[in-house]
Amino acid sequence: MGLKNPAEQAVILLRSRLCNPNFIFTLFSDSPDSNYSKLKYIISSSVTESCNNSVLLLGPRGCGKLAVLELVLEDLLREFPDMISVIKLNGLLHSDDNCALKEIARQLCLEHQLAFSKMASSDENSQFLIAMLRECGLAHKTVLFVLDEFDLFAQGKQRLLYSLLDAMQSVTSQAVVIGVSCRLDADQLLEKRVRSRFSHRKLLFLPPSREDLQRLLEHALLLPSGSDLPHEFVANFNSKLLNIFADKKFKDIMDTVFNTDSTFKQVLTFLFSALCHLDLKRGFLSVENFKDALSNIQRQPKLECLKDCSILELYILVCMKRLEVREHETCNFNSIMKEYKSIHDSFQTTDYYARDVCRRAFEHLLRRELISFLDNRGHGHSIEFRPVKLLISWQELYQGLKSYGSCPAILYKLVERETTT
Repeated sequence: MGLKNPAEQAVILLRSRLCNPNFIFTLFSDSPDSNYSKLKYIISSSVTESCNNSVLLLGPRGCGKLAVLELVLEDLLREFPDMISVIKLNGLLHSDDNCALKEIARQLCLEHQLAFSKMASSDENSQFLIAMLRECGLAHKTVLFVLDEFDLFAQGKQRLLYSLLDAMQSVTSQAVVIGVSCRLDADQLLEKRVRSRFSHRKLLFLPPSREDLQRLLEHALLLPSGSDLPHEFVANFNSKLLNIFADKKFKDIMDTVFNTDSTFKQVLTFLFSALCHLDLKRGFLSVENFKDALSNIQRQPKLECLKDCSILELYILVCMKRLEVREHETCNFNSIMKEYKSIHDSFQTTDYYARDVCRRAFEHLLRRELISFLDNRGHGHSIEFRPVKLLISWQELYQGLKSYGSCPAILYKLVERETTT
């Protein structure tokens, strides 16, 4: 049955965009200075000029290294369908040299419709690899070795890397080794004999800039005018979305995203979450959708811990924070109890507990790792005199008290007073 609601159709279209790396990274592939253009040139020149090459794709996780590589391989396989053979390995699965050689042999046999022997030894697989590289070179076919988690292959004796790079020194071989790693010093992990055979080409992948982030938002969320959606709905949807982009509240939300984790993966997760909050009856995105998405993607383990704290434990945390604001270099259980008593005497609170009860709550906060000792003394020393520090920020404490269902009004006022001063 067809979807009558254009909002549902729009959400499906936008979700499919966000889940399609090719659509996302095509936006950044036009520039000759892009990593897409550089990587495609390196590989395509190796294919057309029948030469060997090696390159490292380095950058933090979530910055699109594999996505750009897959986009390049897809384009090259379309341009040179009979001149490229792709072998993919992952350091998490194939860091053992024997396992890696067997997997290479298996993929080569599958690619060239040969019989694969599971019982072949490591030496036999190594000889088979050298022979296949020679045959592929004579047939003007380039073998691309994609080594994901490249730094894991650089552990141990690095026999696999040496075998590949050494085989590429032959005039008859024709291959490209592409290493992918989140370690920026991955090339420094190579042994001297391996490093001397490596071409030292490196492409650095970084999170998008603010300008690229703005382009990504428009590219991913604006509906196309030539789609099957009603023209009036598309015009209204895009108009409201552009108004949201210009809204100061939305800019503040995007600043938070940019300052915490602005990798492509995190931004796309954020946008996908915003779409999940879209009200299908209204049919349009709102600033509240992005605000809800931000709260969903932000990791807040400390806030989760605060939800399980008792009222007394919240008092202890607030007392520690008040002492910290007053620039007390260190505090201990005794100084916290003095602050706790001063709050009780000043506001005549009903939440006042015996010292032994407070000590058990204090120990529970230590186990929950919301506070910790500053020194490394053994358990034989009394905890009442050992200096402690708070492991939660003032903003996290403030947010935690706001979301705490039965938070005493005095605690909230104390925290609110400190945040406004």
